[in-house]
Amino acid sequence: MSEVQRLLRPDLRGRTAYGAPQLDVPVCLNTNESSYPVPEVVIRAVLDALEADLSSLNRYPDREFTDLRKALTAYVERQAGVAVTPEQVWAGNGSNEVLSHIVQAFGGPGRIALGFTPSYSMHPIIAETLGTTWVDGLREAETFDLTVAAAADQARAHDPSIVFLCSPNNPTGTALPFDVIGAVLEAAPNAVVVVDEAYAEFARPGTPSALSLLADHERLVVTRTMSKAFAFAGGRLGYLVASEELVDALRLVRLPYHLSTPTQTIARVALEHAELMLSTVEAIKAERDRIVRELASLGATPVESDANFVLFGGLPDEKATWQALLDRGILVRDVGIRHHLRVTAGTPAETTRFLEAMTELAPTHVGPVTTPSTVDHPDFETAEDDA
Repeated sequence: MSEVQRLLRPDLRGRTAYGAPQLDVPVCLNTNESSYPVPEVVIRAVLDALEADLSSLNRYPDREFTDLRKALTAYVERQAGVAVTPEQVWAGNGSNEVLSHIVQAFGGPGRIALGFTPSYSMHPIIAETLGTTWVDGLREAETFDLTVAAAADQARAHDPSIVFLCSPNNPTGTALPFDVIGAVLEAAPNAVVVVDEAYAEFARPGTPSALSLLADHERLVVTRTMSKAFAFAGGRLGYLVASEELVDALRLVRLPYHLSTPTQTIARVALEHAELMLSTVEAIKAERDRIVRELASLGATPVESDANFVLFGGLPDEKATWQALLDRGILVRDVGIRHHLRVTAGTPAETTRFLEAMTELAPTHVGPVTTPSTVDHPDFETAEDDA
């Protein structure tokens, strides 16, 4: 054992560093980014705003990111129809950072975080690397559904300090049955319950948001991101909404001045142009639904999605299918579920390239599956750059 490995925390030895494949391919549909560039008018507005910032970069940024919180508050109220205050809003460099703040504040040695696999693979990584015991909750076999009874029973059995729920869920794309949230809050009275709504803007009409429950539950947290619907993954801005007291607790663990002046400015300007930034959402949803229809016609088993991606099964050898698509210049995601792959809904041209490739591959790569769709435990190498 090397000196570095000897000194490394024992629970980290032998693990592989975080990261999804970043390959130079014509069609990149593996990390749920938007395929659409930031509009030119927003680029110009960002440049103008940043120019005004440059003369003050000798000073620390606004530690409380006051203007950004006001902008996020206004957006949440418009998008979800729920009244919140700036004091209920918290932000970080991507939703992964605000999730880490939650675990730092409410997890730690001797405490349990519960999630329901398959789900967002960063939840266990954040929990475990911050010294919190992770428990893989169970979903229904094959369908990966999470029922009220199953969620409540498992929450009650493990007495967690943190529970992670996702709606829509990643990688299945399905919205959470709304009653699950209330059931988990009741069954886990010692837990902060986190509902990860990273893909909320893509949900089908009538899908409720956990934001509507905040007024009655001070242990509830709703996390969101600007990486997906806002086509802003490179901007690295995630946020959460919770009770004022819970948000105030996060100040105990955040690093000083964690949001730079440019980050705050870029995100604020994007929010000022929210309608334009979100103008591609319906087009992406149309491609998502097209993927579901056409994969089903090929004999695959796609999951009806409320996100900007589709999980599809019916692949006797998902790793061979992944490689065959890559050989054709198309990168999708192997999420560690046997017989399944996940594809991001891109532009119409990208969707066409993917579907044409799947049509070509279907005779040999889509067919009867004889072994269960087991889920690999997520590790560093199966995490995704999608928060």
